[in-house]
Amino acid sequence: MNTVFKAPKGKIHRISGTCISLIGDDIDTDRIIPARFLKCVNFDSLGDAVFEDDRINLKGKHPFDLPEKKKASILIVNSNFGCGSSREHAPQALMRWGIRAIIGESFAEIFYSNCIAIGIPCFTHNKKTIKQFQQQSEKENLFLDINIKESSAYFSDKKIQLEIKQSSKNMFLSGEWDATSTLLNNIQLIEKKFNQLPYIRLNEELT
Repeated sequence: MNTVFKAPKGKIHRISGTCISLIGDDIDTDRIIPARFLKCVNFDSLGDAVFEDDRINLKGKHPFDLPEKKKASILIVNSNFGCGSSREHAPQALMRWGIRAIIGESFAEIFYSNCIAIGIPCFTHNKKTIKQFQQQSEKENLFLDINIKESSAYFSDKKIQLEIKQSSKNMFLSGEWDATSTLLNNIQLIEKKFNQLPYIRLNEELT
């Protein structure tokens, strides 16, 4: 895990950071976080276990083990990333390692939804651009400044347009992706609705 974990909250407009790339299609959730880690009571320790088996096999040469990538926060992937099991542990593990945004060719639908639910925007671009990002990221610490409202990424003197679902973009810009904060910010409406429920009033009258 590259940093002290701090979960995103509320509105998200920009995400900036260096990139880390994983090359390969159909990287599934069992590779992201092996099944033996699903018995955890909470997600706190998952950052250290992300890509555990792949990292063991590569003996320190996995991208998530390279010293120069320890502070990376933007993951670059290929097609159908996050396929397989619908386990929410996969994006939770990535987030606890330090990933704040993912750019890829395509994502498995449930994995995509699980990422949105915890504040990780997932952007797409064509195969050629993704390959260029990955190659440049492997040569140097590629730094991207992602503007969610513009759906764009800035690096050096260049600007690349990214794709993201409009509904997802709206959720990040409004903060509605963050269900807990949304509930806390509307506590008066919740209490009002609670007091309007007929079975609550009936129970109070009976007691």
